[in-house]
Amino acid sequence: MARSAEIICVGTELLLGDILNSNSRFLAQELAALGIPHYYQTVVGDNPERLKQVIATACDRANLLIFTGGLGPTPDDLTTETIADYFETPLIERPEIVEDIRQKFAGLGRTPTANNFKQALLPEGAAILPNATGTAPGLIWSPKPELLLLTFPGVPREMRTMWRATAVPYLKQQGWSQDQFVSRTLHFIGIGESRLAEQVTHLFELQNPTVAPYAGEGQVKLRITARSQSEAEAQALIAPVEKELRAIAGNQCFGVDDDTLASVVGALLQQRSETLAVAESCTGGGLGRILTEIPGSSTYFWGGIISYDNSVKARVLGVDAQVLDDLGAVSAPVAEQMALGVRKQLQTTWGLSITGIAGPGGGTETKPVGLVYVGLAGPDGFVTHQECRFGDRRGREVVRLLSANSALDLLRRHLLNPA
Repeated sequence: MARSAEIICVGTELLLGDILNSNSRFLAQELAALGIPHYYQTVVGDNPERLKQVIATACDRANLLIFTGGLGPTPDDLTTETIADYFETPLIERPEIVEDIRQKFAGLGRTPTANNFKQALLPEGAAILPNATGTAPGLIWSPKPELLLLTFPGVPREMRTMWRATAVPYLKQQGWSQDQFVSRTLHFIGIGESRLAEQVTHLFELQNPTVAPYAGEGQVKLRITARSQSEAEAQALIAPVEKELRAIAGNQCFGVDDDTLASVVGALLQQRSETLAVAESCTGGGLGRILTEIPGSSTYFWGGIISYDNSVKARVLGVDAQVLDDLGAVSAPVAEQMALGVRKQLQTTWGLSITGIAGPGGGTETKPVGLVYVGLAGPDGFVTHQECRFGDRRGREVVRLLSANSALDLLRRHLLNPA
């Protein structure tokens, strides 16, 4: 059997949809980066017999089985004992794990109970996969030739730390990782997936690196993936393709990999030692939330005003009451006056505003659901606006998200090119 991996996620809460299964996505990306083929993923509940069926099937089609979940102290944490039972191997208490659990509880000023030490039981012959941040270690075990098992707790933070600190070096040492797969993702806004694809069709035909599109709400991603014997060689393959994509898209490409509009705008403001305040109506604080998700945003983001009611727009932001009466809150002049008002009130370099109709109700023939105005005010009396029409079929939350992104993009483009 050619070497390949299978991901097995254990937990009834996953089957019920109570939590998002982010572990499988992370592991899939990591396996791809290591160049380890991976053809199947399985989710199974906290049931020993069904887990055994999954193990039997996986053993027939893969020789690296990666388990997440079911390693804790509670009765439904059955992964380790079920694996041991399937391979007819006794569980042995590992004194080093017992001591590790005692020390971690002592550091919290607590005393472990008997069920906590259940986590110290591993199949005879298995190696410990240490957990630096939690109490449940994993295992590294080869219960039979040409088969390797790795287990991890279901807590994403713990699993990712264990994977990077121990599993990746071990897999590389054991020769599992051959070629390196390296990816770089470019983020685009202000252009649709089909339009962008039309402009870069010739790049989709490349074999190494490859270019693949991914669409999101109001944004498009292009992922460039190269395969080589080293990361440096893969990066060298990616570089000219990235350069060509950037040349084609111009400033419609706003970032790479983990960049977001908020992080990119924040970096631009920091570079210029400038500050920002926001005035929001239909987004109800959503723009401020996105901005403050970025660590260190307090150096450039000073705050915001949620002016949901027209009286707040008039009394706090100084929007002309006559303009509100004549044109309504959802209009270009109101967006501009909101931006000017919040800039003045918070004494920042820039003021950014959003006013619109998020739906599902409130639209008219002349002002339909999805109509949004974004305002931007800056130094020397500068003020401008942008009209956005998102339609009524995307839903309230999508309209609010697109509105916030459009506001950030308007500011980003002006910071890059004031003309």
